[in-house]
Amino acid sequence: MEQPPANFSTMNSSLHKQPVYAGGLKPLEASDWTLVIPSLLLVICLIGVAGNVCVIAILLHNARKAKPSMIHSLILNLSISDLLLLMFSVPFRAAAYFRSTLMTGWFLCRTGDWFTHVCMSSKSITIAVVARACFMYACNPAKQVNIKQNAVCGVLLSIWLVSALLPLPEWIFTITKPIAGDMACVMDIPVHAHQMMEIFVILYPICIYCAPFTIAFFYFWRAYGQCKRRGTKSQNLRNQIRSRRLTIMLLSVTVTFSILWIPEWVAWLWVWHQHPHGPSPPPAFLAVAQILMFSLSSINPLLFLVMSEEFNEGFKGVWKHLASKKSVSMQEAQEEGVVHSDVDPDVAPSPEQAVKSSCMEQSCSQQNFGSQESKDNPVLPDVEQFWCERESHPSDQDNDPIPWERQEKESGE
Repeated sequence: MEQPPANFSTMNSSLHKQPVYAGGLKPLEASDWTLVIPSLLLVICLIGVAGNVCVIAILLHNARKAKPSMIHSLILNLSISDLLLLMFSVPFRAAAYFRSTLMTGWFLCRTGDWFTHVCMSSKSITIAVVARACFMYACNPAKQVNIKQNAVCGVLLSIWLVSALLPLPEWIFTITKPIAGDMACVMDIPVHAHQMMEIFVILYPICIYCAPFTIAFFYFWRAYGQCKRRGTKSQNLRNQIRSRRLTIMLLSVTVTFSILWIPEWVAWLWVWHQHPHGPSPPPAFLAVAQILMFSLSSINPLLFLVMSEEFNEGFKGVWKHLASKKSVSMQEAQEEGVVHSDVDPDVAPSPEQAVKSSCMEQSCSQQNFGSQESKDNPVLPDVEQFWCERESHPSDQDNDPIPWERQEKESGE
Protein backbone atom coordinates (compact mmCIF):
# COMPACT_ATOMS: atom_id res chain seq x y z
CA MET A 1 0.00 0.00 0.00
CA GLU A 2 1.31 3.42 -0.96
CA GLN A 3 2.11 5.95 1.72
CA PRO A 4 -0.11 9.06 1.84
CA PRO A 5 1.37 12.44 0.95
CA ALA A 6 3.29 14.41 3.53
CA ASN A 7 0.61 17.09 3.87
CA PHE A 8 -1.68 14.58 5.63
CA SER A 9 -1.42 16.00 9.16
CA THR A 10 -3.51 14.59 11.98
CA MET A 11 -4.27 15.38 15.57
CA ASN A 12 -4.11 11.77 16.68
CA SER A 13 -1.40 9.23 15.94
CA SER A 14 -4.04 6.61 15.24
CA LEU A 15 -5.02 8.61 12.15
CA HIS A 16 -1.52 9.45 11.00
CA LYS A 17 -1.81 7.21 7.93
CA GLN A 18 -4.89 7.43 5.80
CA PRO A 19 -6.12 4.43 3.81
CA VAL A 20 -5.56 4.38 0.06
CA TYR A 21 -8.32 2.39 -1.58
CA ALA A 22 -7.92 -0.01 -4.46
CA GLY A 23 -10.02 2.09 -6.81
CA GLY A 24 -6.95 3.95 -8.10
CA LEU A 25 -3.90 1.86 -7.21
CA LYS A 26 -2.50 -1.56 -7.92
CA PRO A 27 -2.02 -3.12 -4.49
CA LEU A 28 0.18 -6.00 -5.72
CA GLU A 29 3.36 -5.58 -7.71
CA ALA A 30 3.70 -9.18 -8.94
CA SER A 31 2.42 -9.56 -12.49
CA ASP A 32 1.08 -13.04 -11.76
CA TRP A 33 -1.16 -11.81 -8.95
CA THR A 34 -2.48 -8.96 -11.08
CA LEU A 35 -4.04 -11.61 -13.34
CA VAL A 36 -5.07 -14.12 -10.67
CA ILE A 37 -6.99 -11.73 -8.41
CA PRO A 38 -9.09 -10.10 -11.18
CA SER A 39 -9.86 -13.58 -12.55
CA LEU A 40 -11.05 -14.76 -9.14
CA LEU A 41 -13.18 -11.66 -8.73
CA LEU A 42 -14.78 -12.14 -12.13
CA VAL A 43 -15.57 -15.80 -11.37
CA ILE A 44 -17.14 -14.74 -8.06
CA CYS A 45 -19.11 -12.08 -9.93
CA LEU A 46 -20.51 -14.50 -12.53
CA ILE A 47 -21.46 -17.19 -9.99
CA GLY A 48 -22.97 -14.67 -7.60
CA VAL A 49 -25.02 -12.87 -10.24
CA ALA A 50 -26.46 -16.15 -11.51
CA GLY A 51 -27.28 -17.38 -8.00
CA ASN A 52 -28.83 -14.14 -6.77
CA VAL A 53 -30.90 -13.70 -9.92
CA CYS A 54 -32.20 -17.24 -9.38
CA VAL A 55 -33.11 -16.50 -5.73
CA ILE A 56 -34.82 -13.23 -6.68
CA ALA A 57 -36.78 -14.99 -9.45
CA ILE A 58 -37.94 -17.69 -7.00
CA LEU A 59 -39.08 -15.13 -4.43
CA LEU A 60 -40.93 -13.05 -7.02
CA HIS A 61 -42.52 -16.19 -8.50
CA ASN A 62 -43.73 -17.26 -5.06
CA ALA A 63 -44.98 -13.73 -4.33
CA ARG A 64 -47.37 -14.00 -7.30
CA LYS A 65 -48.98 -17.08 -5.75
CA ALA A 66 -49.26 -15.92 -2.15
CA LYS A 67 -48.72 -12.86 0.00
CA PRO A 68 -44.97 -12.45 0.73
CA SER A 69 -43.92 -12.65 4.36
CA MET A 70 -41.49 -10.46 6.24
CA ILE A 71 -38.75 -13.14 6.11
CA HIS A 72 -39.11 -13.57 2.34
CA SER A 73 -38.94 -9.80 1.86
CA LEU A 74 -35.77 -9.57 3.96
CA ILE A 75 -34.15 -12.45 2.06
CA LEU A 76 -35.07 -10.62 -1.15
CA ASN A 77 -33.39 -7.48 0.21
CA LEU A 78 -30.30 -9.52 1.06
CA SER A 79 -30.13 -10.92 -2.47
CA ILE A 80 -30.63 -7.47 -4.00
CA SER A 81 -27.74 -6.12 -1.91
CA ASP A 82 -25.52 -8.97 -3.09
CA LEU A 83 -26.54 -8.42 -6.69
CA LEU A 84 -25.80 -4.68 -6.56
CA LEU A 85 -22.45 -5.37 -4.93
CA LEU A 86 -21.49 -7.89 -7.61
CA MET A 87 -22.66 -5.80 -10.54
CA PHE A 88 -21.11 -2.46 -9.58
CA SER A 89 -18.36 -2.91 -6.97
CA VAL A 90 -16.64 -6.14 -8.00
CA PRO A 91 -15.94 -5.23 -11.68
CA PHE A 92 -14.57 -1.85 -10.60
CA ARG A 93 -12.31 -3.48 -8.03
CA ALA A 94 -11.14 -6.15 -10.50
CA ALA A 95 -10.21 -3.44 -13.01
CA ALA A 96 -8.27 -1.61 -10.28
CA TYR A 97 -6.23 -4.73 -9.55
CA PHE A 98 -5.61 -5.39 -13.24
CA ARG A 99 -4.29 -1.94 -14.10
CA SER A 100 -1.63 -0.03 -12.22
CA THR A 101 -3.61 3.18 -12.58
CA LEU A 102 -7.32 3.31 -13.20
CA MET A 103 -8.54 6.62 -14.56
CA THR A 104 -11.73 7.35 -12.64
CA GLY A 105 -13.77 10.45 -12.43
CA TRP A 106 -14.73 12.37 -9.37
CA PHE A 107 -18.06 10.56 -9.03
CA LEU A 108 -16.63 7.01 -9.27
CA CYS A 109 -13.80 7.82 -6.92
CA ARG A 110 -16.14 9.12 -4.23
CA THR A 111 -18.87 6.52 -4.59
CA GLY A 112 -16.74 3.38 -5.16
CA ASP A 113 -15.91 2.37 -1.59
CA TRP A 114 -18.92 4.19 -0.16
CA PHE A 115 -21.27 2.08 -2.30
CA THR A 116 -19.45 -1.11 -1.24
CA HIS A 117 -19.90 -0.24 2.43
CA VAL A 118 -23.54 0.71 1.84
CA CYS A 119 -24.30 -2.74 0.42
CA MET A 120 -22.38 -4.52 3.17
CA SER A 121 -24.10 -2.41 5.84
CA SER A 122 -27.48 -3.22 4.32
CA LYS A 123 -26.66 -6.92 4.48
CA SER A 124 -25.54 -6.82 8.12
CA ILE A 125 -28.58 -4.81 9.27
CA THR A 126 -30.85 -7.12 7.27
CA ILE A 127 -29.32 -10.11 9.05
CA ALA A 128 -30.21 -8.57 12.42
CA VAL A 129 -33.78 -7.80 11.33
CA VAL A 130 -34.31 -11.22 9.78
CA ALA A 131 -33.13 -12.84 13.01
CA ARG A 132 -35.82 -10.90 14.88
CA ALA A 133 -38.40 -11.95 12.26
CA CYS A 134 -37.28 -15.58 12.56
CA PHE A 135 -37.82 -15.48 16.31
CA MET A 136 -41.30 -13.99 15.79
CA TYR A 137 -42.11 -16.75 13.33
CA ALA A 138 -40.91 -19.44 15.74
CA CYS A 139 -43.15 -18.00 18.47
CA ASN A 140 -46.24 -17.44 16.31
CA PRO A 141 -46.13 -18.58 12.64
CA ALA A 142 -49.57 -17.09 11.88
CA LYS A 143 -48.43 -13.60 12.86
CA GLN A 144 -46.06 -13.37 9.89
CA VAL A 145 -48.94 -13.66 7.45
CA ASN A 146 -50.78 -10.74 9.03
CA ILE A 147 -47.97 -8.21 8.57
CA LYS A 148 -48.99 -5.40 6.22
CA GLN A 149 -47.01 -4.65 3.10
CA ASN A 150 -46.61 -1.02 4.16
CA ALA A 151 -44.75 -2.18 7.26
CA VAL A 152 -42.46 -4.37 5.15
CA CYS A 153 -41.68 -1.51 2.76
CA GLY A 154 -41.02 0.78 5.72
CA VAL A 155 -38.54 -1.66 7.23
CA LEU A 156 -36.67 -2.11 3.93
CA LEU A 157 -36.54 1.64 3.31
CA SER A 158 -35.21 2.25 6.84
CA ILE A 159 -32.49 -0.36 6.33
CA TRP A 160 -31.23 1.30 3.15
CA LEU A 161 -31.45 4.79 4.64
CA VAL A 162 -29.36 3.85 7.68
CA SER A 163 -26.92 1.93 5.49
CA ALA A 164 -26.41 4.96 3.25
CA LEU A 165 -25.86 7.38 6.13
CA LEU A 166 -23.41 5.37 8.26
CA PRO A 167 -20.46 5.31 5.81
CA LEU A 168 -21.12 8.87 4.62
CA PRO A 169 -17.74 10.24 5.86
CA GLU A 170 -16.00 7.97 3.37
CA TRP A 171 -17.94 9.62 0.57
CA ILE A 172 -17.26 13.13 1.86
CA PHE A 173 -13.50 12.87 2.32
CA THR A 174 -12.56 10.63 -0.63
CA ILE A 175 -10.88 12.53 -3.45
CA THR A 176 -8.58 11.89 -6.40
CA LYS A 177 -5.03 12.89 -5.60
CA PRO A 178 -1.65 12.28 -7.25
CA ILE A 179 0.51 9.74 -5.41
CA ALA A 180 3.94 8.89 -6.83
CA GLY A 181 2.97 10.41 -10.16
CA ASP A 182 -0.33 8.50 -10.46
CA MET A 183 -3.87 9.57 -9.64
CA ALA A 184 -5.40 7.62 -6.74
CA CYS A 185 -8.56 7.65 -4.67
CA VAL A 186 -7.50 8.53 -1.14
CA MET A 187 -9.02 9.84 2.08
CA ASP A 188 -8.05 13.47 2.49
CA ILE A 189 -9.25 14.49 5.97
CA PRO A 190 -9.02 18.20 6.80
CA VAL A 191 -7.80 19.34 10.20
CA HIS A 192 -11.22 20.45 11.48
CA ALA A 193 -12.67 16.98 10.79
CA HIS A 194 -10.10 14.91 12.69
CA GLN A 195 -12.17 14.66 15.84
CA MET A 196 -15.22 13.54 13.90
CA MET A 197 -13.18 10.88 12.11
CA GLU A 198 -11.80 9.60 15.40
CA ILE A 199 -15.38 9.01 16.57
CA PHE A 200 -16.27 7.49 13.21
CA VAL A 201 -13.38 5.03 13.32
CA ILE A 202 -14.57 3.77 16.72
CA LEU A 203 -18.33 3.70 16.19
CA TYR A 204 -18.52 2.49 12.61
CA PRO A 205 -17.31 -1.11 13.24
CA ILE A 206 -19.55 -1.31 16.30
CA CYS A 207 -22.65 -0.17 14.41
CA ILE A 208 -22.03 -2.25 11.29
CA TYR A 209 -20.43 -5.44 12.56
CA CYS A 210 -20.56 -5.91 16.33
CA ALA A 211 -24.10 -4.75 17.10
CA PRO A 212 -25.97 -6.40 14.18
CA PHE A 213 -24.34 -9.79 14.62
CA THR A 214 -24.74 -9.71 18.40
CA ILE A 215 -28.47 -9.05 17.95
CA ALA A 216 -28.70 -11.70 15.25
CA PHE A 217 -27.05 -14.45 17.29
CA PHE A 218 -29.17 -13.54 20.32
CA TYR A 219 -32.45 -13.88 18.44
CA PHE A 220 -31.33 -17.02 16.61
CA TRP A 221 -30.49 -18.61 19.96
CA ARG A 222 -33.95 -17.74 21.27
CA ALA A 223 -35.62 -18.94 18.07
CA TYR A 224 -33.79 -22.26 18.18
CA GLY A 225 -34.82 -22.71 21.80
CA GLN A 226 -38.42 -21.98 20.83
CA CYS A 227 -38.22 -24.62 18.09
CA LYS A 228 -37.17 -27.31 20.60
CA ARG A 229 -40.51 -27.14 22.38
CA ARG A 230 -42.73 -30.03 21.33
CA GLY A 231 -46.06 -29.21 19.75
CA THR A 232 -49.21 -31.04 20.82
CA LYS A 233 -51.06 -30.81 17.49
CA SER A 234 -49.94 -31.94 14.06
CA GLN A 235 -50.17 -28.39 12.69
CA ASN A 236 -47.95 -27.10 15.49
CA LEU A 237 -45.49 -29.91 14.83
CA ARG A 238 -45.27 -29.00 11.13
CA ASN A 239 -44.72 -25.34 11.98
CA GLN A 240 -42.09 -26.35 14.50
CA ILE A 241 -40.16 -28.40 11.94
CA ARG A 242 -40.42 -25.64 9.36
CA SER A 243 -39.26 -22.94 11.78
CA ARG A 244 -36.32 -25.09 12.89
CA ARG A 245 -35.18 -25.58 9.28
CA LEU A 246 -35.57 -21.87 8.63
CA THR A 247 -33.60 -20.99 11.75
CA ILE A 248 -30.74 -23.35 10.84
CA MET A 249 -30.56 -21.97 7.29
CA LEU A 250 -30.49 -18.33 8.39
CA LEU A 251 -28.05 -19.12 11.19
CA SER A 252 -25.72 -20.75 8.66
CA VAL A 253 -25.86 -17.65 6.49
CA THR A 254 -25.11 -15.45 9.50
CA VAL A 255 -22.16 -17.54 10.70
CA THR A 256 -20.65 -17.63 7.21
CA PHE A 257 -21.15 -13.89 6.85
CA SER A 258 -19.53 -13.05 10.17
CA ILE A 259 -16.50 -15.31 9.61
CA LEU A 260 -15.68 -14.26 6.05
CA TRP A 261 -16.08 -10.57 6.86
CA ILE A 262 -13.57 -10.63 9.75
CA PRO A 263 -10.39 -10.30 7.59
CA GLU A 264 -11.74 -7.16 5.92
CA TRP A 265 -12.42 -5.57 9.29
CA VAL A 266 -8.97 -6.56 10.55
CA ALA A 267 -7.40 -4.83 7.55
CA TRP A 268 -9.66 -1.79 7.95
CA LEU A 269 -8.84 -1.37 11.65
CA TRP A 270 -5.15 -2.03 10.98
CA VAL A 271 -5.01 0.79 8.44
CA TRP A 272 -6.87 3.30 10.59
CA HIS A 273 -5.16 2.51 13.92
CA GLN A 274 -1.59 1.77 12.88
CA HIS A 275 1.24 3.46 14.77
CA PRO A 276 3.34 6.16 13.13
CA HIS A 277 6.30 3.84 12.60
CA GLY A 278 4.43 0.56 12.65
CA PRO A 279 4.06 -1.87 9.76
CA SER A 280 1.33 -1.40 7.18
CA PRO A 281 -1.01 -4.24 6.20
CA PRO A 282 0.53 -6.47 3.52
CA PRO A 283 -1.06 -5.87 0.10
CA ALA A 284 -1.64 -9.61 -0.32
CA PHE A 285 -3.60 -9.68 2.95
CA LEU A 286 -5.76 -6.76 1.78
CA ALA A 287 -6.47 -8.53 -1.50
CA VAL A 288 -7.42 -11.81 0.19
CA ALA A 289 -9.66 -9.97 2.65
CA GLN A 290 -11.54 -8.31 -0.18
CA ILE A 291 -11.90 -11.60 -2.08
CA LEU A 292 -13.41 -13.26 1.00
CA MET A 293 -15.77 -10.33 1.51
CA PHE A 294 -17.02 -10.41 -2.09
CA SER A 295 -17.31 -14.21 -2.07
CA LEU A 296 -20.11 -13.87 0.49
CA SER A 297 -22.38 -12.62 -2.29
CA SER A 298 -21.84 -15.92 -4.14
CA ILE A 299 -22.13 -18.19 -1.10
CA ASN A 300 -25.44 -16.83 0.22
CA PRO A 301 -27.62 -17.93 -2.74
CA LEU A 302 -25.97 -21.36 -2.69
CA LEU A 303 -26.88 -21.76 0.97
CA PHE A 304 -30.47 -20.78 0.25
CA LEU A 305 -30.80 -23.22 -2.63
CA VAL A 306 -29.10 -26.12 -0.83
CA MET A 307 -30.55 -25.85 2.67
CA SER A 308 -34.13 -24.77 1.94
CA GLU A 309 -36.71 -27.16 0.53
CA GLU A 310 -38.93 -24.21 -0.27
CA PHE A 311 -36.26 -22.71 -2.51
CA ASN A 312 -35.69 -26.10 -4.15
CA GLU A 313 -39.38 -26.42 -4.97
CA GLY A 314 -39.48 -22.80 -6.10
CA PHE A 315 -36.50 -23.37 -8.38
CA LYS A 316 -38.24 -26.37 -9.96
CA GLY A 317 -41.42 -24.33 -10.37
CA VAL A 318 -39.59 -21.44 -12.05
CA TRP A 319 -37.75 -23.86 -14.32
CA LYS A 320 -40.99 -25.62 -15.33
CA HIS A 321 -42.67 -22.26 -15.93
CA LEU A 322 -39.87 -21.11 -18.21
CA ALA A 323 -39.74 -24.47 -20.02
CA SER A 324 -43.50 -24.54 -20.61
CA LYS A 325 -43.46 -20.93 -21.79
CA LYS A 326 -40.68 -21.73 -24.23
CA SER A 327 -42.44 -24.84 -25.56
CA VAL A 328 -45.70 -22.91 -26.08
CA SER A 329 -43.91 -20.17 -28.01
CA MET A 330 -42.13 -22.75 -30.17
CA GLN A 331 -45.41 -24.56 -30.85
CA GLU A 332 -47.12 -21.32 -31.86
CA ALA A 333 -44.23 -20.50 -34.18
CA GLN A 334 -44.46 -23.94 -35.80
CA GLU A 335 -48.24 -23.59 -36.28
CA GLU A 336 -47.81 -20.18 -37.88
CA GLY A 337 -45.19 -21.62 -40.21
CA VAL A 338 -47.50 -24.46 -41.27
CA VAL A 339 -50.37 -22.05 -41.97
CA HIS A 340 -48.17 -19.75 -44.05
CA SER A 341 -46.72 -22.69 -45.99
CA ASP A 342 -50.18 -24.14 -46.79
CA VAL A 343 -51.54 -20.84 -48.14
CA ASP A 344 -49.56 -19.48 -51.10
CA PRO A 345 -50.49 -15.83 -51.67
CA ASP A 346 -49.23 -15.94 -55.29
CA VAL A 347 -51.59 -18.75 -56.38
CA ALA A 348 -55.28 -17.82 -56.78
CA PRO A 349 -57.79 -20.33 -55.37
CA SER A 350 -59.89 -22.38 -57.82
CA PRO A 351 -63.70 -21.84 -58.09
CA GLU A 352 -64.39 -25.16 -56.37
CA GLN A 353 -62.11 -24.24 -53.43
CA ALA A 354 -63.83 -20.87 -53.19
CA VAL A 355 -67.26 -22.51 -53.09
CA LYS A 356 -66.10 -25.01 -50.45
CA SER A 357 -64.65 -22.29 -48.27
CA SER A 358 -67.83 -20.23 -48.54
CA CYS A 359 -69.90 -23.26 -47.60
CA MET A 360 -67.67 -23.98 -44.64
CA GLU A 361 -67.92 -20.38 -43.46
CA GLN A 362 -71.70 -20.51 -43.89
CA SER A 363 -71.96 -23.73 -41.92
CA CYS A 364 -69.73 -22.39 -39.17
CA SER A 365 -71.76 -19.22 -38.92
CA GLN A 366 -75.01 -21.13 -38.86
CA GLN A 367 -73.79 -23.46 -36.16
CA ASN A 368 -73.48 -20.58 -33.72
CA PHE A 369 -76.25 -21.78 -31.46
CA GLY A 370 -75.85 -18.91 -29.03
CA SER A 371 -76.88 -16.22 -31.57
CA GLN A 372 -80.42 -14.99 -32.15
CA GLU A 373 -80.30 -15.73 -35.92
CA SER A 374 -79.62 -19.44 -35.34
CA LYS A 375 -82.66 -19.65 -33.07
CA ASP A 376 -85.02 -17.92 -35.55
CA ASN A 377 -83.86 -19.63 -38.79
CA PRO A 378 -82.54 -23.07 -37.94
CA VAL A 379 -80.76 -24.94 -40.76
CA LEU A 380 -80.67 -28.71 -40.77
CA PRO A 381 -77.21 -30.22 -41.29
CA ASP A 382 -78.39 -32.62 -44.04
CA VAL A 383 -79.99 -29.86 -46.12
CA GLU A 384 -76.91 -27.67 -45.70
CA GLN A 385 -74.61 -30.48 -46.83
CA PHE A 386 -76.83 -31.22 -49.87
CA TRP A 387 -76.79 -27.66 -51.18
CA CYS A 388 -73.04 -27.31 -50.61
CA GLU A 389 -72.29 -30.49 -52.57
CA ARG A 390 -74.68 -29.51 -55.34
CA GLU A 391 -73.11 -26.08 -55.77
CA SER A 392 -69.56 -27.43 -55.57
CA HIS A 393 -70.19 -30.17 -58.20
CA PRO A 394 -72.44 -28.67 -60.91
CA SER A 395 -71.15 -31.07 -63.58
CA ASP A 396 -72.04 -34.22 -61.65
CA GLN A 397 -75.35 -35.05 -63.36
CA ASP A 398 -75.50 -38.78 -62.91
CA ASN A 399 -76.12 -38.53 -59.21
CA ASP A 400 -78.54 -35.60 -59.46
CA PRO A 401 -81.53 -36.35 -57.14
CA ILE A 402 -83.85 -33.92 -59.03
CA PRO A 403 -83.13 -34.42 -62.77
CA TRP A 404 -86.44 -32.81 -63.86
CA GLU A 405 -85.07 -29.35 -63.22
CA ARG A 406 -82.21 -29.97 -65.62
CA GLN A 407 -84.53 -31.55 -68.22
CA GLU A 408 -86.88 -28.55 -68.14
CA LYS A 409 -83.96 -26.20 -68.69
CA GLU A 410 -82.67 -28.26 -71.63
CA SER A 411 -86.12 -28.49 -73.29
CA GLY A 412 -86.65 -24.77 -72.86
CA GLU A 413 -83.39 -24.00 -74.61
